[in-house]
Amino acid sequence: MPALGTVTVVGLIAAVVLIWVYLKMRRSDMLGELVEKRRASSKLVSRAEYVEGVEHLPVALALTEDTFYYENPDLQASFELNRIDQIEYDDELATGTTVAQGQRVLRLRSHGVTFEFILSPADAQKWQAVLAPARGEHARAV
Repeated sequence: MPALGTVTVVGLIAAVVLIWVYLKMRRSDMLGELVEKRRASSKLVSRAEYVEGVEHLPVALALTEDTFYYENPDLQASFELNRIDQIEYDDELATGTTVAQGQRVLRLRSHGVTFEFILSPADAQKWQAVLAPARGEHARAV
């Protein structure tokens, strides 16, 4: 009987792992769909990680003439560019935590609230070229 119990436990663990892998892959597919949906109407679209506290949420970023979008299957948010007070690019988060080698943090401040997104090196260069750093004036996309 102990062998049957062990097999059952191992089977349950394997099922949980497979479900977790499936959900993670499905979330990635859904994020890709969001990127493609925004691509036609946006100046720039890429993937990033939205940092909220200790959580790093995968998101699709998109920039239109007047709006900055960050979305995933569970989150749909945006800023009008004229509501962004400050734009910065950095190699560490506001908490002082350094990001992985080469990655950059896109930091937006709006009415005293900070929003941070971790970008790949290639995407960071594209974003910085289109959404230049700005302080004390409303953001404008190039």
